Amino acid sequence: MNKINLSQKFSLFNDFWSPKIVGELNDSYIKLAKLKGEFDWHHHENEDELFLVVKGQLLIKFRDTEISLEEGELIVIPKGVDHLPIATDEVHVILIEPKGTLNTGNVITEKTKQTLEAI
Repeated sequence: MNKINLSQKFSLFNDFWSPKIVGELNDSYIKLAKLKGEFDWHHHENEDELFLVVKGQLLIKFRDTEISLEEGELIVIPKGVDHLPIATDEVHVILIEPKGTLNTGNVITEKTKQTLEAI
């Protein structure tokens, strides 16, 4: 058991859309990511996805609506739901996902991270 200081961990990296593993919970990873700009439309076939905004504001577009998340807010996106995260300014998020979850879900793009770094 180790205490995790989120500010210290976020200070260790500057790349966007590249989740870093900071812990494990059952069969899931706890990941930190910095986001800026627009991601890719995607969904996750078999996994729900949790986004918790630590810093900034995150807009998540869905095919029929959009939801804006402020600091301290989270959303769980059910498996199979198409979504497009957008960060106008830098956003820091915590993600909790099953270990085999690809960040781009059902699509492979230049933003896909096959291997994640643990920090």
